[in-house]
Amino acid sequence: MSYLESLTLYVCIKGRNRIIDGTCVQNDILVYMPQLHSFTFHINTSIDIRDLSYNLSRENIQQTLVNIGQQNATSIVNYHTTYAVACSIFSLPFVFDYLEDVGNIFPNIVFSYVKFLLVQDKDAFRHEFFIRIARSFPLLKYLRIFNIESQLLINPLTLSSDHSQSYSMVEYLHLNSLDVGYSHKDYLEQFLNETKAYVPYLTQLTVCHRHLKIVTKNFTREATRRNCAKVKRLNIIQPLDNSEDHSHYFPSL
Repeated sequence: MSYLESLTLYVCIKGRNRIIDGTCVQNDILVYMPQLHSFTFHINTSIDIRDLSYNLSRENIQQTLVNIGQQNATSIVNYHTTYAVACSIFSLPFVFDYLEDVGNIFPNIVFSYVKFLLVQDKDAFRHEFFIRIARSFPLLKYLRIFNIESQLLINPLTLSSDHSQSYSMVEYLHLNSLDVGYSHKDYLEQFLNETKAYVPYLTQLTVCHRHLKIVTKNFTREATRRNCAKVKRLNIIQPLDNSEDHSHYFPSL
């Protein structure tokens, strides 16, 4: 590959014992391509932090990119569980349609091409996080959320209020698939409650049965009815009770 002039690279590695940073890119890739003048990349590494001998930070990763001349590149470092950290390095602008391992802290840029997004963190996602998601991923179609932490702050009644004035509505004008099957019920509330989210094209929903019943108040709650109206496919982690009649709540099924 010594004569290669242009390279687009997307790599996602899990179970590795070492993070891929700018130094690795230089030593394992770029050094073998002296004629390369166009390098578009997204490299994601997820490792067990017990394999780390140092504290991994975005600042450290960013410096390794600068050191190899990749000033138009950035990174995301996300300690998404107690024992796992994910590191993404990518060139700008971000030209891929898939991005995963995004946590509470991510660069303040617009990902104009991303349609599939996976977010996860060991800390709760607040409402402000989803405002940022809507702004940073304007063409988002598929969203998967992994987070078992509750959004509740001081007042546990605030989040479930149908008329709360403390939350601005977030618009997801292209979102058609939402997966909260392995998340706290608060994130289902975040998207189904029409005072918090506007999802006019949501047609596929993956959810825990118990959470769905709680959030919709056994399929009677008016504040969550509208965002369920166009769902054509309902993926239930636990089977629905056949005796329950929820067809009126999901008329498009």
